[in-house]
Amino acid sequence: MTDTAEAINKIQKKKRFLQHLFYFLFRSAAFINFMALAIIIYFILSNGWNAITWEFLTKPPTDSMTKGGILPCIIGTVYLSLCSIFVAFPIGVFSAVYLNEYATQGKILRIIRLCISNLAGVPSVVYGLFGLAFFVIYLKMGVSILAGALTLGIMTLPVVIGSTEEALKAVPDTYREASLGLGATKLQTILRVVLPTAAPGILTGAILGISRAAGETAPVMFTAAVFFSPKLPSGIFSEIMVLPYHIYVLATAGTEIEATRHLQYGTALVLITLVLGMNLIAIIYRTKLRKKSKI
Repeated sequence: MTDTAEAINKIQKKKRFLQHLFYFLFRSAAFINFMALAIIIYFILSNGWNAITWEFLTKPPTDSMTKGGILPCIIGTVYLSLCSIFVAFPIGVFSAVYLNEYATQGKILRIIRLCISNLAGVPSVVYGLFGLAFFVIYLKMGVSILAGALTLGIMTLPVVIGSTEEALKAVPDTYREASLGLGATKLQTILRVVLPTAAPGILTGAILGISRAAGETAPVMFTAAVFFSPKLPSGIFSEIMVLPYHIYVLATAGTEIEATRHLQYGTALVLITLVLGMNLIAIIYRTKLRKKSKI
């Protein structure tokens, strides 16, 4: 009995040691990520805060983009991000509903899911070249908001599909069974029970999609963005300036790169603030949905 108790004691000590070890590793990883983010934000904030003025936020660039502001870039980024998520969100949600609720489980479905996962890892420049060849040249949309939004929508589609499908899988089957048992059709069950319950998780995909679309440079430089445009976009076929491409231009192709260094960091600071702001709005709305679903 004593030997058995000692063996059990050793096993429990080993389990506690492994538990503490993994907790330490997880906390260390989270701390490292947080510190990296804090350092990046501090670096950009310390170098770019002096560029943030009312003129910088409300005026177009002037003097070969060495002076003035970034208003066309801000408007263009907001337009492009929202248009791209309007493209990706409905298609992604409908696709995920079909894959999770209607499609027959089997080899073909596994291949489809594998393709979606692979598309999520394709470099953004590949999507940019596809958008240039198909939307800009073949469909003759030209360099425009529409071509850029469709390209970014396709790029963010795998993220939306994946997160939506995971949210649908998290809905207990008892919800579906109870709805069907009360006489509701499968479509009514999906629209009135499954989707409202999964809405917070679905919005997570939308948040990730907006974040990725707002920060991309390669796709928009081929399909939507121009080097300089003092005018605000007048329609979906207008060419635009966007914040990521503007930063790239100032840092690599500007006429006075060192003289515009503070403008580069200021633009980066505005981009981070804009993305965080859009994410914050979506997160607040998601939190409200979660509270409603618990009531």
